[in-house]
Amino acid sequence: MISATPARAGGRFVTVEGIDGAGKSSHIEALADWARARGVDVVLTREPGGTPLAERLRDLFLHEPMDPLTEALLVFAARRDHLRQVIEPALSRGAMVLCDRFTDATFAYQGAGRGFDLAVLSQLETWVQQGRQPDLTLWFDLDPTEAARRRAAVRSADRLEREDESFFTRVRDGYAQRAQATPARFARIDAAQTREAVRADAIAALAERGWFPQPLSPLPATDDRRA
Repeated sequence: MISATPARAGGRFVTVEGIDGAGKSSHIEALADWARARGVDVVLTREPGGTPLAERLRDLFLHEPMDPLTEALLVFAARRDHLRQVIEPALSRGAMVLCDRFTDATFAYQGAGRGFDLAVLSQLETWVQQGRQPDLTLWFDLDPTEAARRRAAVRSADRLEREDESFFTRVRDGYAQRAQATPARFARIDAAQTREAVRADAIAALAERGWFPQPLSPLPATDDRRA
């Protein structure tokens, strides 16, 4: 059974969230490097995914047509395996888990975006996570129009990325609702800033938690391109 209690001293669960195109994935490696420079054992992972089984479910989720309930069931099935195989063991040994998306994404995308029943999602969350929530969530917030422009400029779209702007507006609203419900857990990052400013704000949100000692080695340089 997955423990619902916090990990032993040192174990921290940090998630990064935001609509597709907000730039969160381009900063997560730098956040991991920042923590590692302070001697922290960092496990960098993602959802859906993070285990061989969950990665196979991710491929189905992103590319096969399905209804919102099937989407939710696939995501939570992948999450269950991810928690058992990666997240909980890492937290138990005192590592910092840095995860690209977690349960907030499910409520934002399947809940707010698809309009799926939030009570069903909450029940699945209870069964699968058994109380496990992030210690900190970095929400990379960006206007959906700008996010669409960025997506079009850098990659071909998967099934979710092909949704229209109104869908991503609802998803963004879903993230805002989650942040309002648990403000102590969320740190909103203005993703419309320069890459350098976004990264600085994300690192500051980590640093202000007081979890980390001074760096053991120089931090990597950043540039001033847009995130």
